[in-house]
Amino acid sequence: MNVLQIIGIAFAMGAVGSLHCIGMCGPIALSLPMGARSTNGRLHGALLYNLGRIVTYSWLGLVLGLAGGFLITPKAQSTVSVVFGAAILLYLLLPSDTKKRFGKTPPAQSFFLVLRKGLGKLLSTPTNQSLFGIGLLNGLLPCGMIYLALTSSFLTGSLIKGSLFMAAFGAGTFPAMLTVAFFGSFVNQKMRLNFRKAVPFFLACMAVLLVLRGLNLGIPYLSPSLPQHSGSADVLCHQ
Repeated sequence: MNVLQIIGIAFAMGAVGSLHCIGMCGPIALSLPMGARSTNGRLHGALLYNLGRIVTYSWLGLVLGLAGGFLITPKAQSTVSVVFGAAILLYLLLPSDTKKRFGKTPPAQSFFLVLRKGLGKLLSTPTNQSLFGIGLLNGLLPCGMIYLALTSSFLTGSLIKGSLFMAAFGAGTFPAMLTVAFFGSFVNQKMRLNFRKAVPFFLACMAVLLVLRGLNLGIPYLSPSLPQHSGSADVLCHQ
């Protein structure tokens, strides 16, 4: 798959997942320390916050794409894609109490405690640097759509493609998150709850897509066949 195709698919994934982003990251966007800024000031602050998110996504994609290049062969990528997709579907079927335990392990608790403290300090400081920093840390928060995007960047098996995938994914979420950060008062609690209800649906769709990609059914774009001779891993198109 060429770079333009990767960017298009990643951007579409981000745009479709925007409802999820509003539901999960909306509270942070609504709490940005804008102070008594003018309209231009609020727009500038919202841009900095979202730029921070995209920078973090891009770096994560770079690291995972690089790792994928070393760890995943063309033959193995189909299996990994199916396993990831099946694991997400299984997770969606687990009881709520079981899901909560995943975030209560000691390593996870320690990491997210430090992350929350960092966000707390930045949210109390109304500066441009703080807004950018909030975006950077926001990109590290646990999120189902981010996990799916990162899985795709890992399976590209390329440092550049992995980074571009996550940057394009972040760009896809940009319009919705910019709107929330700028017009935060119009997104009430009921709307955010409705957005969260749609999260499992989007996760399930993406998980099924991962499984189909790995099955190599010969369906163009949806489940293309894996080439017999390939020099690089490319999970999204296998060609």
